Parts: sequence; C-alpha cells; structure tokens
Amino acid sequence: MAETEQEFVERARAQMEFRVQFLTRETGVTEAQARELIDLIGNDANSLLREARLLRRV
Repeated sequence: MAETEQEFVERARAQMEFRVQFLTRETGVTEAQARELIDLIGNDANSLLREARLLRRV
C-alpha cells in the first residue's frame, strides 16, 4: 500500500528533525544552522557532518 501525501509529509518532517538533532548533538551547530545545511546539502549524513564541522570552526 502506498503512503498518503500526509504520511509522506509526516515522515519527511520526522527525518528532518532527526537530522537536525543529530547535527546539533554531534557538531555543536545551532538548530537554525543545521536546518540551513540540510536545505542546502540534502540528507546525506557524511556531507552534513563535514560541512557542520567546518561551519563550527568559523
């Protein structure tokens, strides 16, 4: 059974929230910075971690 649009949106939000919390915990960036990185880069964990760590150095 295919998921409904509402289920898709809820799953996407949950994934975004998970990535935001992961990045803030692992790298120390703010939630706003984490959300911006996800918007720019996408959902690739390795790329997000690399960029968040670089951002934190600045």
